[in-house]
Amino acid sequence: MMAKPFVRKMFPGAVTSQGFYSYYNYIIEPDALHIFVIKGGPGVGKSTFMKKIAESMLKMGYDLEYHCCSSDNNSIDGLVIPSLRIALMDGTAPHIVDPKNPGAVDEIINLGEYWDESVIQKAKPQIMRCNYQIGRYFQAAYLALREAQIALEEWEFYVKEFQNWQVINQITLNIEKKLFTEGKGGNGKGRHLFAWSHTPQGKVQYIDTLLKDITTLYTLEGQPGTGKSTFLSHVAERASAYGLNVEYYHNILEPAKLDLIIIPELHLAMSVVSAPYEYTPKFSGQQITLDFDQSVNMIGLADFAGDIEDCRERVNKNIERAIKNSSRAKATHDLLETYYVAAMDFPAIEKKRQEIEARILNMSDLDIAVSAAGTALPDKT
Repeated sequence: MMAKPFVRKMFPGAVTSQGFYSYYNYIIEPDALHIFVIKGGPGVGKSTFMKKIAESMLKMGYDLEYHCCSSDNNSIDGLVIPSLRIALMDGTAPHIVDPKNPGAVDEIINLGEYWDESVIQKAKPQIMRCNYQIGRYFQAAYLALREAQIALEEWEFYVKEFQNWQVINQITLNIEKKLFTEGKGGNGKGRHLFAWSHTPQGKVQYIDTLLKDITTLYTLEGQPGTGKSTFLSHVAERASAYGLNVEYYHNILEPAKLDLIIIPELHLAMSVVSAPYEYTPKFSGQQITLDFDQSVNMIGLADFAGDIEDCRERVNKNIERAIKNSSRAKATHDLLETYYVAAMDFPAIEKKRQEIEARILNMSDLDIAVSAAGTALPDKT
Protein backbone atom coordinates (compact mmCIF):
# COMPACT_ATOMS: atom_id res chain seq x y z
CA MET A 1 0.00 0.00 0.00
CA MET A 2 1.34 3.41 -0.98
CA ALA A 3 2.24 5.71 1.89
CA LYS A 4 0.10 8.80 2.38
CA PRO A 5 1.69 11.76 0.55
CA PHE A 6 3.34 14.40 2.71
CA VAL A 7 3.51 18.19 2.37
CA ARG A 8 6.46 20.15 3.72
CA LYS A 9 5.88 23.87 4.23
CA MET A 10 8.49 26.62 4.29
CA PHE A 11 8.95 30.27 3.29
CA PRO A 12 11.27 31.22 0.41
CA GLY A 13 11.11 34.91 1.33
CA ALA A 14 10.45 36.98 4.44
CA VAL A 15 9.71 40.48 5.75
CA THR A 16 12.87 41.24 7.76
CA SER A 17 14.80 44.10 9.33
CA GLN A 18 16.68 44.32 6.01
CA GLY A 19 13.51 44.61 3.93
CA PHE A 20 12.06 41.79 1.87
CA TYR A 21 14.70 39.05 1.89
CA SER A 22 14.55 36.36 -0.75
CA TYR A 23 15.93 32.84 -1.06
CA TYR A 24 13.83 32.07 -4.15
CA ASN A 25 16.86 30.64 -5.94
CA TYR A 26 16.73 27.74 -3.48
CA ILE A 27 13.12 26.73 -4.13
CA ILE A 28 14.36 23.93 -6.38
CA GLU A 29 17.75 22.45 -7.26
CA PRO A 30 19.69 24.00 -10.17
CA ASP A 31 19.38 20.71 -12.08
CA ALA A 32 15.57 20.87 -12.08
CA LEU A 33 13.80 19.07 -14.88
CA HIS A 34 11.30 21.86 -15.48
CA ILE A 35 10.34 25.17 -13.84
CA PHE A 36 7.10 26.97 -14.62
CA VAL A 37 7.42 30.69 -13.77
CA ILE A 38 3.96 32.20 -13.38
CA LYS A 39 3.59 35.90 -14.16
CA GLY A 40 0.60 38.17 -13.71
CA GLY A 41 -0.85 40.84 -11.46
CA PRO A 42 -2.55 40.49 -8.07
CA GLY A 43 -5.78 38.52 -8.06
CA VAL A 44 -5.16 36.73 -11.35
CA GLY A 45 -5.08 33.33 -9.65
CA LYS A 46 -1.39 32.39 -9.47
CA SER A 47 -1.63 30.77 -6.03
CA THR A 48 -4.91 29.01 -6.89
CA PHE A 49 -3.32 27.79 -10.13
CA MET A 50 -0.55 26.09 -8.13
CA LYS A 51 -2.81 24.83 -5.35
CA LYS A 52 -5.13 23.04 -7.77
CA ILE A 53 -2.20 21.28 -9.40
CA ALA A 54 -0.96 20.40 -5.91
CA GLU A 55 -4.32 18.81 -5.06
CA SER A 56 -4.11 16.61 -8.15
CA MET A 57 -0.53 15.56 -7.42
CA LEU A 58 -1.40 14.71 -3.81
CA LYS A 59 -4.25 12.49 -5.00
CA MET A 60 -1.74 10.66 -7.15
CA GLY A 61 0.55 10.07 -4.19
CA TYR A 62 3.31 12.61 -4.73
CA ASP A 63 5.04 14.30 -1.79
CA LEU A 64 5.10 18.07 -2.22
CA GLU A 65 6.68 21.24 -0.93
CA TYR A 66 4.52 24.34 -0.40
CA HIS A 67 6.61 27.50 -0.47
CA CYS A 68 4.29 29.76 1.48
CA CYS A 69 3.72 33.47 0.97
CA SER A 70 5.09 35.65 3.77
CA SER A 71 2.44 38.34 3.29
CA ASP A 72 -0.65 36.12 2.88
CA ASN A 73 -1.21 33.05 5.06
CA ASN A 74 -3.55 31.47 2.52
CA SER A 75 -1.31 31.80 -0.54
CA ILE A 76 1.71 29.95 -1.83
CA ASP A 77 4.56 31.44 -3.83
CA GLY A 78 5.88 28.13 -5.07
CA LEU A 79 5.11 24.43 -5.47
CA VAL A 80 7.77 21.74 -5.78
CA ILE A 81 7.26 18.10 -6.74
CA PRO A 82 10.61 16.73 -5.52
CA SER A 83 10.45 13.26 -7.09
CA LEU A 84 9.76 14.80 -10.51
CA ARG A 85 12.18 17.70 -9.99
CA ILE A 86 9.47 20.05 -11.22
CA ALA A 87 8.53 23.42 -9.72
CA LEU A 88 5.95 26.10 -10.26
CA MET A 89 6.66 29.52 -8.79
CA ASP A 90 5.27 33.02 -8.66
CA GLY A 91 7.54 35.23 -10.72
CA THR A 92 6.04 38.64 -9.87
CA ALA A 93 7.34 41.32 -7.51
CA PRO A 94 8.72 41.24 -4.87
CA HIS A 95 9.91 37.73 -5.69
CA ILE A 96 11.22 38.29 -9.17
CA VAL A 97 12.29 35.04 -10.84
CA ASP A 98 14.03 35.27 -14.18
CA PRO A 99 14.42 32.12 -16.27
CA LYS A 100 18.02 30.87 -16.27
CA ASN A 101 17.54 28.29 -19.00
CA PRO A 102 14.53 29.60 -20.96
CA GLY A 103 12.95 27.07 -23.26
CA ALA A 104 15.11 24.23 -22.01
CA VAL A 105 14.13 24.16 -18.33
CA ASP A 106 12.37 27.41 -17.46
CA GLU A 107 9.06 28.37 -18.99
CA ILE A 108 7.01 31.51 -18.39
CA ILE A 109 3.25 31.25 -17.98
CA ASN A 110 1.78 34.74 -18.34
CA LEU A 111 -1.68 34.90 -16.77
CA GLY A 112 -1.80 38.53 -17.86
CA GLU A 113 -2.83 37.18 -21.25
CA TYR A 114 -6.22 36.38 -19.77
CA TRP A 115 -7.35 39.80 -18.60
CA ASP A 116 -9.37 42.56 -20.23
CA GLU A 117 -6.96 45.47 -20.17
CA SER A 118 -9.74 48.01 -20.73
CA VAL A 119 -11.31 47.00 -17.40
CA ILE A 120 -7.98 47.42 -15.61
CA GLN A 121 -7.36 50.79 -17.25
CA LYS A 122 -10.61 52.11 -15.81
CA ALA A 123 -9.30 51.37 -12.32
CA LYS A 124 -5.83 52.80 -12.96
CA PRO A 125 -5.98 55.56 -10.27
CA GLN A 126 -7.23 53.12 -7.61
CA ILE A 127 -4.61 50.53 -8.58
CA MET A 128 -1.79 53.07 -8.37
CA ARG A 129 -3.08 54.32 -5.02
CA CYS A 130 -3.24 50.78 -3.61
CA ASN A 131 0.29 49.98 -4.77
CA TYR A 132 1.58 53.18 -3.20
CA GLN A 133 -0.09 52.39 0.12
CA ILE A 134 1.11 48.77 0.11
CA GLY A 135 4.68 49.97 -0.43
CA ARG A 136 4.41 52.38 2.50
CA TYR A 137 2.94 49.74 4.83
CA PHE A 138 5.74 47.34 4.06
CA GLN A 139 8.35 50.08 4.51
CA ALA A 140 6.82 50.80 7.93
CA ALA A 141 7.05 47.08 8.74
CA TYR A 142 10.74 47.00 7.77
CA LEU A 143 11.46 50.05 9.92
CA ALA A 144 9.68 48.48 12.90
CA LEU A 145 11.72 45.30 12.50
CA ARG A 146 14.88 47.39 12.31
CA GLU A 147 13.95 48.84 15.71
CA ALA A 148 13.31 45.30 17.01
CA GLN A 149 16.70 44.24 15.70
CA ILE A 150 18.45 47.14 17.48
CA ALA A 151 16.75 46.16 20.74
CA LEU A 152 17.73 42.53 20.23
CA GLU A 153 21.36 43.50 19.62
CA GLU A 154 21.36 45.46 22.88
CA TRP A 155 19.90 42.43 24.69
CA GLU A 156 22.66 40.25 23.20
CA PHE A 157 25.26 42.85 24.23
CA TYR A 158 24.41 42.39 27.90
CA VAL A 159 24.24 38.60 27.75
CA LYS A 160 27.40 37.87 25.74
CA GLU A 161 29.63 39.37 28.43
CA PHE A 162 28.44 36.78 30.96
CA GLN A 163 28.38 33.68 28.78
CA ASN A 164 31.12 31.08 29.38
CA TRP A 165 32.22 30.68 25.78
CA GLN A 166 34.74 27.98 26.67
CA VAL A 167 31.83 25.78 27.79
CA ILE A 168 29.86 26.53 24.61
CA ASN A 169 32.89 25.73 22.44
CA GLN A 170 33.37 22.43 24.28
CA ILE A 171 29.70 21.50 23.82
CA THR A 172 30.01 22.29 20.11
CA LEU A 173 33.13 20.15 19.70
CA ASN A 174 31.62 17.24 21.63
CA ILE A 175 28.45 17.19 19.54
CA GLU A 176 30.36 17.50 16.28
CA LYS A 177 32.57 14.59 17.35
CA LYS A 178 29.46 12.54 18.17
CA LEU A 179 27.62 13.32 14.94
CA PHE A 180 30.37 13.29 12.34
CA THR A 181 32.27 10.04 12.60
CA GLU A 182 32.94 9.68 8.90
CA GLY A 183 32.32 11.75 5.81
CA LYS A 184 31.83 11.31 2.08
CA GLY A 185 34.46 13.88 1.20
CA GLY A 186 33.91 17.17 -0.61
CA ASN A 187 31.38 19.80 0.29
CA GLY A 188 27.72 18.98 0.73
CA LYS A 189 25.03 21.07 -0.94
CA GLY A 190 23.31 23.82 1.02
CA ARG A 191 19.74 25.01 0.71
CA HIS A 192 18.66 28.32 2.30
CA LEU A 193 15.08 29.16 3.28
CA PHE A 194 12.98 30.50 6.16
CA ALA A 195 11.02 28.40 8.65
CA TRP A 196 9.20 31.42 10.13
CA SER A 197 7.37 34.44 8.74
CA HIS A 198 5.96 37.74 9.98
CA THR A 199 2.50 37.30 8.44
CA PRO A 200 -0.61 39.49 8.67
CA GLN A 201 -1.93 37.00 11.22
CA GLY A 202 1.23 37.04 13.35
CA LYS A 203 4.43 35.01 13.64
CA VAL A 204 3.91 31.73 11.76
CA GLN A 205 6.00 28.58 11.36
CA TYR A 206 5.45 25.09 9.95
CA ILE A 207 8.58 23.48 11.42
CA ASP A 208 6.82 20.23 12.31
CA THR A 209 6.17 19.62 8.60
CA LEU A 210 9.90 19.93 7.91
CA LEU A 211 10.76 17.08 10.28
CA LYS A 212 9.51 14.21 8.13
CA ASP A 213 12.09 11.40 8.24
CA ILE A 214 13.87 13.14 11.14
CA THR A 215 14.58 10.78 14.04
CA THR A 216 16.60 13.11 16.30
CA LEU A 217 15.73 16.71 17.14
CA TYR A 218 18.00 18.97 19.18
CA THR A 219 16.08 21.87 20.73
CA LEU A 220 18.19 24.91 21.62
CA GLU A 221 17.00 26.96 24.59
CA GLY A 222 18.46 30.18 25.94
CA GLN A 223 18.07 33.92 25.64
CA PRO A 224 19.54 36.02 22.81
CA GLY A 225 23.32 36.32 22.92
CA THR A 226 24.01 32.86 24.38
CA GLY A 227 25.40 31.44 21.11
CA LYS A 228 22.58 29.31 19.68
CA SER A 229 22.80 30.58 16.11
CA THR A 230 26.61 30.43 16.14
CA PHE A 231 26.37 26.82 17.35
CA LEU A 232 24.03 25.98 14.44
CA SER A 233 26.42 27.64 11.98
CA HIS A 234 29.39 25.61 13.25
CA VAL A 235 27.52 22.31 13.10
CA ALA A 236 26.20 23.09 9.61
CA GLU A 237 29.69 24.02 8.37
CA ARG A 238 31.12 20.80 9.76
CA ALA A 239 28.33 18.75 8.15
CA SER A 240 29.01 20.41 4.80
CA ALA A 241 32.74 19.77 5.14
CA TYR A 242 31.94 16.09 5.68
CA GLY A 243 30.06 16.06 2.38
CA LEU A 244 26.58 16.12 3.87
CA ASN A 245 23.71 18.19 2.50
CA VAL A 246 22.31 20.82 4.84
CA GLU A 247 19.06 22.79 4.89
CA TYR A 248 19.64 26.21 6.47
CA TYR A 249 16.59 28.04 7.83
CA HIS A 250 17.40 31.67 8.54
CA ASN A 251 16.14 34.07 11.19
CA ILE A 252 13.40 36.42 9.93
CA LEU A 253 14.60 39.34 12.02
CA GLU A 254 18.28 39.00 11.09
CA PRO A 255 18.73 36.68 8.08
CA ALA A 256 22.47 36.28 8.70
CA LYS A 257 21.56 34.12 11.72
CA LEU A 258 20.05 30.64 11.78
CA ASP A 259 16.97 29.32 13.56
CA LEU A 260 17.01 25.75 12.29
CA ILE A 261 19.24 23.33 10.41
CA ILE A 262 18.29 19.96 8.94
CA ILE A 263 20.81 17.31 7.90
CA PRO A 264 18.66 14.82 5.96
CA GLU A 265 21.28 12.06 5.61
CA LEU A 266 21.67 11.93 9.40
CA HIS A 267 17.88 12.19 9.92
CA LEU A 268 18.81 15.06 12.24
CA ALA A 269 17.46 18.54 12.92
CA MET A 270 18.44 21.30 15.35
CA SER A 271 16.08 24.14 16.16
CA VAL A 272 16.09 27.26 18.32
CA VAL A 273 12.93 27.20 20.43
CA SER A 274 13.32 30.39 22.50
CA ALA A 275 12.16 34.03 22.35
CA PRO A 276 11.42 35.97 20.32
CA TYR A 277 10.40 33.03 18.10
CA GLU A 278 9.23 30.36 20.51
CA TYR A 279 8.54 26.90 19.10
CA THR A 280 7.09 23.85 20.88
CA PRO A 281 7.72 20.77 18.72
CA LYS A 282 5.16 18.03 18.17
CA PHE A 283 7.83 15.42 17.60
CA SER A 284 7.72 11.70 18.27
CA GLY A 285 11.42 10.91 17.81
CA GLN A 286 14.37 11.42 20.13
CA GLN A 287 14.44 14.99 21.45
CA ILE A 288 17.59 16.36 23.06
CA THR A 289 17.52 19.75 24.80
CA LEU A 290 20.57 22.02 24.94
CA ASP A 291 20.14 24.90 27.42
CA PHE A 292 22.56 27.69 26.53
CA ASP A 293 21.53 29.68 29.62
CA GLN A 294 23.11 27.08 31.92
CA SER A 295 26.61 28.42 31.29
CA VAL A 296 25.64 32.08 31.79
CA ASN A 297 26.78 33.90 34.93
CA MET A 298 23.27 34.85 36.04
CA ILE A 299 24.54 36.67 39.15
CA GLY A 300 26.57 39.09 37.06
CA LEU A 301 23.80 39.42 34.47
CA ALA A 302 21.29 40.32 37.21
CA ASP A 303 22.74 43.84 37.34
CA PHE A 304 21.24 44.40 33.86
CA ALA A 305 17.87 42.76 34.50
CA GLY A 306 16.01 46.05 34.02
CA ASP A 307 17.81 46.81 30.77
CA ILE A 308 17.12 43.32 29.45
CA GLU A 309 13.44 43.54 30.30
CA ASP A 310 13.29 46.86 28.47
CA CYS A 311 14.95 45.23 25.44
CA ARG A 312 12.49 42.33 25.56
CA GLU A 313 9.53 44.71 25.56
CA ARG A 314 10.94 46.74 22.67
CA VAL A 315 11.62 43.63 20.59
CA ASN A 316 8.09 42.30 21.05
CA LYS A 317 6.44 45.71 20.64
CA ASN A 318 8.21 46.39 17.35
CA ILE A 319 7.57 42.93 15.95
CA GLU A 320 3.90 43.54 16.70
CA ARG A 321 4.12 46.90 14.92
CA ALA A 322 5.60 45.17 11.88
CA ILE A 323 2.85 42.55 11.88
CA LYS A 324 0.20 45.29 12.17
CA ASN A 325 1.61 47.00 9.09
CA SER A 326 1.82 43.69 7.23
CA SER A 327 -1.85 43.25 8.04
CA ARG A 328 -2.62 46.71 6.65
CA ALA A 329 -0.69 45.85 3.49
CA LYS A 330 -2.67 42.62 3.14
CA ALA A 331 -6.02 44.43 3.47
CA THR A 332 -4.96 46.93 0.81
CA HIS A 333 -3.69 44.11 -1.41
CA ASP A 334 -7.07 42.39 -1.09
CA LEU A 335 -8.69 45.60 -2.36
CA LEU A 336 -6.15 45.78 -5.19
CA GLU A 337 -7.01 42.24 -6.25
CA THR A 338 -10.66 43.15 -6.77
CA TYR A 339 -9.72 45.46 -9.65
CA TYR A 340 -7.93 42.60 -11.42
CA VAL A 341 -10.47 39.90 -10.57
CA ALA A 342 -13.14 41.88 -12.41
CA ALA A 343 -10.99 41.79 -15.55
CA MET A 344 -10.02 38.11 -15.56
CA ASP A 345 -11.17 35.30 -17.83
CA PHE A 346 -10.97 32.57 -15.18
CA PRO A 347 -12.41 29.77 -17.39
CA ALA A 348 -9.51 30.37 -19.81
CA ILE A 349 -7.04 30.28 -16.91
CA GLU A 350 -8.55 27.00 -15.71
CA LYS A 351 -8.12 25.56 -19.19
CA LYS A 352 -4.47 26.64 -19.14
CA ARG A 353 -4.03 25.06 -15.71
CA GLN A 354 -5.43 21.75 -16.96
CA GLU A 355 -3.02 21.91 -19.89
CA ILE A 356 -0.02 22.46 -17.60
CA GLU A 357 -1.18 19.71 -15.24
CA ALA A 358 -1.49 17.30 -18.17
CA ARG A 359 2.04 18.16 -19.29
CA ILE A 360 3.40 17.54 -15.79
CA LEU A 361 1.68 14.16 -15.67
CA ASN A 362 2.97 13.38 -19.14
CA MET A 363 6.50 14.02 -17.95
CA SER A 364 5.87 11.43 -15.27
CA ASP A 365 4.20 8.92 -17.59
CA LEU A 366 7.07 9.14 -20.06
CA ASP A 367 9.47 8.42 -17.20
CA ILE A 368 11.50 11.51 -18.05
CA ALA A 369 11.94 12.29 -14.40
CA VAL A 370 12.83 8.70 -13.56
CA SER A 371 15.66 8.55 -16.07
CA ALA A 372 16.90 11.99 -15.02
CA ALA A 373 16.78 11.42 -11.27
CA GLY A 374 17.44 7.70 -11.22
CA THR A 375 14.66 7.15 -8.71
CA ALA A 376 11.31 5.40 -8.86
CA LEU A 377 8.15 7.48 -8.79
CA PRO A 378 5.08 6.70 -6.70
CA ASP A 379 2.82 3.97 -7.95
CA LYS A 380 -0.23 5.88 -9.21
CA THR A 381 -2.45 2.82 -9.64
